[in-house]
Amino acid sequence: MDKNCTIYKTADFIGKKWTLLILLELYKNKKRYSELKKSILTITPKILSLRLKELEKENMIVRKVDSQTFPIKCEYSLTKGGEEFIDVIQEMKKWALKWKVKNKVCKNSDCSQCKL
Repeated sequence: MDKNCTIYKTADFIGKKWTLLILLELYKNKKRYSELKKSILTITPKILSLRLKELEKENMIVRKVDSQTFPIKCEYSLTKGGEEFIDVIQEMKKWALKWKVKNKVCKNSDCSQCKL
């Protein structure tokens, strides 16, 4: 497959570890870096920072800086494109429940854990 192919580029981007989980956490509610770190316990600070920068660069999330406070606070939220991508994640979940992943917690489409 050509590395310039849209499917290749998209799969490469969303296939990076933690990307989908970060998007799901921000779908639940906008969050600060420390809140994301607490929500995704095993992610390292370095990888979280890297993924947030990548998601921001790809216009999936937006970083809002509040310089009126000390220390300066940054808050992350989904962009319109990020919100639309949640639909893709929901479809992935439907497919997984139907064909692959039999998860008792997520048997219904309105899971209390992932809010999908």
